[in-house]
Amino acid sequence: MAIDSVILAIIIGTLAAIVYSLRVLVLMERRIARMDLNIESLARHILKEEFKIEKEEEKIETLEKQLIKGSKKRTK
Repeated sequence: MAIDSVILAIIIGTLAAIVYSLRVLVLMERRIARMDLNIESLARHILKEEFKIEKEEEKIETLEKQLIKGSKKRTK
């Protein structure tokens, strides 16, 4: 009779450990999903800033070209 209760306790303990491990895995997965969303948000923000910088660089390049063309016309 004592052996049966020990075996039953071991089985119940093992099942409890499995359930606890699954719970921890689910919580970790949620944290990782949140981290992934935050990384995505940061990447979007960086892309927006990159586009702004590129637009400003294009404006500067066109202004420089206009200045160069204007100075060539004046020297002729």
